[in-house]
Amino acid sequence: MTFDLIIALTTLAVGVVLVLPRVAHFTLWRAVVTPLASIIGSGFLLLGPVLSHAFGGFAPWVMGGLCVVAYMFGGVIRSNIATGEDAIITGQHGTLAKRIETISSWALAFAYIISVSYYLNLLGAFALSMTPFDSRFDAKLLTTGVFILIVLIGCTNGFKSLERMEYFSVAIKLAIIAGLVIGLIVNFGDQAIHETLIFNPETVTGWPAITMALGLLITVQGFETSRYLGAVYDAQTRIRSMRMAQWLSTVIYVVYIVLIAYVFRPDQMSMTETGIINMMQIVAPILPFLLVAAALASQLSAAIADTSGSGGLFTELSRNRISEPQAYFILAVIGIALTWAADIFAIVNYASRGFAIYYGLQSGLAAVIAIKQKSGLPKVIWYLALATLGAAIAVFGQTIE
Repeated sequence: MTFDLIIALTTLAVGVVLVLPRVAHFTLWRAVVTPLASIIGSGFLLLGPVLSHAFGGFAPWVMGGLCVVAYMFGGVIRSNIATGEDAIITGQHGTLAKRIETISSWALAFAYIISVSYYLNLLGAFALSMTPFDSRFDAKLLTTGVFILIVLIGCTNGFKSLERMEYFSVAIKLAIIAGLVIGLIVNFGDQAIHETLIFNPETVTGWPAITMALGLLITVQGFETSRYLGAVYDAQTRIRSMRMAQWLSTVIYVVYIVLIAYVFRPDQMSMTETGIINMMQIVAPILPFLLVAAALASQLSAAIADTSGSGGLFTELSRNRISEPQAYFILAVIGIALTWAADIFAIVNYASRGFAIYYGLQSGLAAVIAIKQKSGLPKVIWYLALATLGAAIAVFGQTIE
């Protein structure tokens, strides 16, 4: 009971600090929060059991590797922000750069569709996880209903009012993550004192391990949202805030995986989308309830943000031939089809491939601009290498079995 109280008070204290006007209205923090919340929005729900089960005691190194890959792609996005989006769109860097930007925007629009399906399938699974209706069929049914609801809200211009609540949703999520980490730190410390920490063997090795890790790119995705906040923040603020968000998310993720990987035995890990709930029940009774609350708040807000972003991209790229309501309908049809045709881990893989294509194209764009600006051969080779990496992830990334 005392342990639960400590976790609850930590969550409450962090939540209160985050909604204080001085914090909530601090420009740089607001700019950091959007990509930070997107990066850790769903990854912390999946990565703990998945990485620990597959990679055992090496899970923190794999987590660090994923964050490094994300940071390298983040460097590409930051370079393109510094170049100036308007200059790219208006063709100041050449026709090829303009075309690559258009193609990558289409890729992002479709990647958003898959990511919305990913978010809502997680929402459906977590929402019913502690009820008598905890079944895949019921979860998919709930996900379908939420898809329809989101389309109706979007068609009635309801996103605007919901987007005003985004910061509070993010604050709830970050506060719960703080409570979760405190709970895990105390549990880790207790096991360390009693010398019961475990170094589990990996269950996946070699090439399958590499392709599986590549298929988890979506879990560290989200930093690119900074690029599309130009109407609110200047380029330097977006570059700085994206870098800070990636640093913070890396620390949170690696610490989180360390606190899980050496504590749970293989028989205590569940390779289901809601496996983290059963694991956290062992740590403290309050944690499963907090995780469900975090899942509901984070996945719905992320889905709404990506639905709105996808609709805007479809309208802009089609030159208004596709209206936003039509785009929402397309998104819902594809998303519902994915929901019933694939499981959550397959959708994770599809989303990872979609964003890998986008990052690869953005890397190609950066290479073209570097050539145009005569930035030097090393920089061009680096961007081309990242473009190749993006293509490799799209081709070889595998679904978690």
